[in-house]
Amino acid sequence: MKIFLETFGCQMNEYDSELIRSILRSHQHTFVENLDHAEVALLNTCAIRENAHEKIYHRLDELKGRKRRQKNLVVGVLGCMAQNLRQELAEHAPIVDIVAGPDSYRRLPLLINSVRGTGEKGFDFSLSEYEAYSDIAPQRMPGVNAWIAIMRGCDNFCTFCVVPYTRGRERSREPQNIVAEVHRIAAEGFKQVTLLGQNVNSYRFEQHDFADLMQMAAEVDGIRRVRFTSPHPKDFPRKLLHTMAANPKLCKHIHLPLQAGSDSVLERMNRTYTKQEFLDLVAEIRAIVPEISLTTDVICGFCGETDEDFEETLEVMRRVEFDSAFTFKYSERKHTIAERKFKDDVPDEVKLQRLTRLIDLQREISKQHNAAEIGKIFEVLVEEPSKKNPHEWLGRTDQNKGVVFWDDAVKPGDFVQVRINAAGTNTLRGTVERQGWRRLPVTAVEAECCAI
Repeated sequence: MKIFLETFGCQMNEYDSELIRSILRSHQHTFVENLDHAEVALLNTCAIRENAHEKIYHRLDELKGRKRRQKNLVVGVLGCMAQNLRQELAEHAPIVDIVAGPDSYRRLPLLINSVRGTGEKGFDFSLSEYEAYSDIAPQRMPGVNAWIAIMRGCDNFCTFCVVPYTRGRERSREPQNIVAEVHRIAAEGFKQVTLLGQNVNSYRFEQHDFADLMQMAAEVDGIRRVRFTSPHPKDFPRKLLHTMAANPKLCKHIHLPLQAGSDSVLERMNRTYTKQEFLDLVAEIRAIVPEISLTTDVICGFCGETDEDFEETLEVMRRVEFDSAFTFKYSERKHTIAERKFKDDVPDEVKLQRLTRLIDLQREISKQHNAAEIGKIFEVLVEEPSKKNPHEWLGRTDQNKGVVFWDDAVKPGDFVQVRINAAGTNTLRGTVERQGWRRLPVTAVEAECCAI
């Protein structure tokens, strides 16, 4: 069959789509980039954010009209939303032929064949204590960075989150199996690998912990950078910090989700740390790895959050001064503890006001941090042409900061030394340094242009 696969959501979903491609290609299915050429349309979905749900339902509305014209088109919804909203999808999206959760991808060839052969819909929502797809080599698209899921599931049960119910309990892959995948990645030409897990610092396989795994990945020839996402503040391993400080291949960037700065809100979220414990961890991280870049996630307007609670979140943001932050207003997810236990009682207009203040504060902090980089030289990994100007390149520093620059002698995967000469809120701009020579900006306007 000709398959169109569309991915919504996080890096783990991107990695799962690579597994899906591998599974279906092993059964002689092919993939097409244009939906017009597809016999099967698969949506690999996210259940975490409200806008992801909206995008998926909008896509299903589009497919409804297409299916009227193409009667034999098979439509499948996969992943976290499929697992979490299986009843709703079955009842309210009659055009959906296949619904399969994250532990059911091996059965996709059978489900597709069944729908095509008999017309009967196929559903599989089984959650496994063991499935890690360790024997499947993902079919990656060419690029600079490769994702590797080192574990699946989550045991944290944050009250706002559906992941333990959509991806099951935590289970870690065997480290030698992961390292073998890193070797394949290096042989395919990737220069950077990012290790994925819902809580990577919970990784454990026999005597090996996450710091051991990071060190093993960094020892693979051909890999120049190793990243990870995301850890949990509750059990951040100090051993990992010392390993990061000692190994230049381990990138000096940590995405450390705060979620809220009020102890009462953190308790209702079941985050299992206090504001002070979070601040103490940040201080320790910066003491051990001084060049670290810290980014975070923050939710405003969670159940019961008062004005005073929100002011505490702003206080933490000012004290930590994250380099950047993903900020969200709380949106209730079905089948979570919060939905069952708490009232979503913060008015939407209040959530939006708080979100605006949060974004404005973070923009000021990011702008100041980036301005401090002007004049410095960074090693930048070239990723792709800049979205705003295809004649320029976008790359990233070790600290995961985006840098835009011009150079006609580089390609994706190259490492170049770039001197920063301008800074915006989200991106740095620079010029390549080569043996004492560097290209000067064409105009003063170019040097000042930072709205990237």
